[in-house]
Amino acid sequence: MFGTIVNAGVIVAGALLGIMFRKGIPEKSKTTILQGIGLAVILVGLKMAITVNNELLVIISLALGGLLGEIMRIDHHLNRIAMALQKLVGASEGNFVKGFVSASLIYCVGAMAIMGSLEGGLTGTYKILYIKSALDFVTSIILGSSMGIGVAFSALPVFIYQGTITLMASGIKEFLTDTVTLYMTATGGLLIVGIGINILGIKEINVANLLPAIFVAAGVTMITVRFFPGFV
Repeated sequence: MFGTIVNAGVIVAGALLGIMFRKGIPEKSKTTILQGIGLAVILVGLKMAITVNNELLVIISLALGGLLGEIMRIDHHLNRIAMALQKLVGASEGNFVKGFVSASLIYCVGAMAIMGSLEGGLTGTYKILYIKSALDFVTSIILGSSMGIGVAFSALPVFIYQGTITLMASGIKEFLTDTVTLYMTATGGLLIVGIGINILGIKEINVANLLPAIFVAAGVTMITVRFFPGFV
């Protein structure tokens, strides 16, 4: 759990540092910075997504995952948590919910969150999570300067999500082969593209309700490898 604690801590620290910096940044510059962040997030997501041979598995995972997410109403619960936290801390800025939700998704969607947590749970070492923490620190500074204090509170779902994977590591490690991880990463990459599109304000994509697609991708890939190995 230590790696996850470090990861959550640097997210808070980076966000607070970003909030301090933004006081001297003109509003127009903040908008431009946020647009740059959106473009960079899309680039990261695309690089993750184009690594697979069979895009159909990703499409199936997104469809089934989206259906599951709608049933679970993940976006509704995530927004309720954000609004409750906003009320608790007395934050009045309109970007609190957006900052909390966007940052939470960015930090939780991706292979490093999953594989780093598994590494910690199985070996007690945290190399991957330390690298992720360094990246998240920089990202939280930038997001904090543009979206405010909501970014700092995204450390809570990161702690719960990664901590849960760490505790379950011994039970799920054997299922996460290189192929399975590859398709989970590609699916997560497309979700990150969706986050970038949301940040840019092009179209509001319900990324939260698509989150189950990452885990659906694991199941779909395992079934395909078992019965149709030529398709992966």
